[in-house]
Amino acid sequence: MNNITRLKPLFHPGRLLVTPEALEKLRANQIPVISVILRHVVGDWGVVSDDDRAQNDLSVTAGLRLLSVYPLPDGARVIVASEWDRSSTTIELIGQMGLAD
Repeated sequence: MNNITRLKPLFHPGRLLVTPEALEKLRANQIPVISVILRHVVGDWGVVSDDDRAQNDLSVTAGLRLLSVYPLPDGARVIVASEWDRSSTTIELIGQMGLAD
């Protein structure tokens, strides 16, 4: 049985940036960077609040900033942010060892 799910990107992420800390943590958790980006551009916003989820859904069409948060297997979290003009998308590490949430 061949069930193929095609995911349609909601926006172009622009230039892709990953902080060294986020890259190290993704590698340590064996999470490919592309999988995080793909989740973000297809509208899987991760573990954001319902209000933030609704804001992201609106922001896709309104041209506002987009934010996603994804937990990693070791308990760390990464945030993915696409700028309002879609010029860039950045992955950063958050909520680890005193870093700002």
